[in-house]
Amino acid sequence: MNNDNWLDTVKWTADGLVPAIAQEEGTGRVLMVAWMNRDALRETALTHRGVYWSRSRSKLWRKGEESGNVQAIREIRLDCDNDVILLQIEQIGGIACHTGRASCFYQRLDADGWHSIDPVLKDPGEMYASS
Repeated sequence: MNNDNWLDTVKWTADGLVPAIAQEEGTGRVLMVAWMNRDALRETALTHRGVYWSRSRSKLWRKGEESGNVQAIREIRLDCDNDVILLQIEQIGGIACHTGRASCFYQRLDADGWHSIDPVLKDPGEMYASS
């Protein structure tokens, strides 16, 4: 990747973003969905670490910079419409969610509503003590 031409293939939203799915290598479990801008995708490809665009903070978010729960990128894929990124990752520390769970998809819909089905592995207060 001597130049950034590969970034032009991505169909970015009007806001310059693309959704990115973080999927656990080996198990295929979807751990989280976030947004990337060009800088985030470029840095992710160069460093092999998960980097996203935080819409709430309007800045790059290097996964694990506060919590220590870094994502090691094993493979980056682009879907058939060129508008979704799929990251095959190794989730260092086993926690992808800011709630302290392995996956952000920890709620299941049952007949009487949504229920948390995955345990909290680490108290978010411990992960984000400096925040």
